[in-house]
Amino acid sequence: MGGATAIVTRWRSAVVATTVVVAATVLAWALAQPQNSLGDSAVRVVADIAAVLTLGLAVVSRFDDPRYREELAARAAGPLVVSAAVWAIAELVRLVVNAARSAGTSVVGLGFGTAVDFATATALGRSGLVCLAAAAVVALVAAFLPRTAAVSVATVGLAALGLASRNLVGHLSASTLGGLAVALHALAAALWCGSLAALVLTVDRRGRWARVLPRFSRMSLACVAVLVACGAVGALVVLASPAALYETGYGRLLTAKVVVTAALIVLAWRNRTMWLPAARTHRASSDVSNLRSRIELAGMGVALVLAAALAVTG
Repeated sequence: MGGATAIVTRWRSAVVATTVVVAATVLAWALAQPQNSLGDSAVRVVADIAAVLTLGLAVVSRFDDPRYREELAARAAGPLVVSAAVWAIAELVRLVVNAARSAGTSVVGLGFGTAVDFATATALGRSGLVCLAAAAVVALVAAFLPRTAAVSVATVGLAALGLASRNLVGHLSASTLGGLAVALHALAAALWCGSLAALVLTVDRRGRWARVLPRFSRMSLACVAVLVACGAVGALVVLASPAALYETGYGRLLTAKVVVTAALIVLAWRNRTMWLPAARTHRASSDVSNLRSRIELAGMGVALVLAAALAVTG
């Protein structure tokens, strides 16, 4: 009965998560009109969420005590292969679609040579190629190599490289300061959100929550500080005036993202002051920890969708 209940709970959580992401994607598209394509946003959302989860699953074992890390890494290996594979497929789709758009043709009519030229001769293509390669290598490493400390570090580095490479192009690519700020902002957000998602997927016992949550909390505090500071710098670089926050599609998306992020920070601080002490002293059951983390993840999902939509809003 316990196993059946767990399966039902996972399916229910998956349905709720999918509903939240789809609703947030539609909302982001509506806010950004007429500067946003629903199709581009949807593909970017899939790629970004898969990339964030990949980074979280790659790093999750580091939150446990050293003697338990191998076991947690083994639990994360299967989901890591899946998330990295989904990331790679989504990046391939994005690369092909962008190549066809650049060539002024349809995806069906896109020639192999034209796609290769786009991937190697343009900044957008090279960025997509790095993301695709990083995701594919992470999937292969997770599937076929043992999860030693060295392999884990390399996997985290590859996932972070793939996440950062998408900032080679975009709204802030012309500004060195802006590009660096958005890269650090994206990595901090991915580490915060991805790690919590990975904990939900791999931690199912009160004792393990007691061990991993304090380390996650310390890391998330640093991530929040970096993403807020770097996000502010990026906004100052890209926005022409305060009025752009409501007059343009990009500004409306940015405003919505700021509001959601502020709410997330408040929720995270509440969890830090209430959930963390209870979990650390084994007073919070595994069910309670999973519920609190899923509520926080729902808000993170909305923020990630808005960030993905921002990246493709011109």
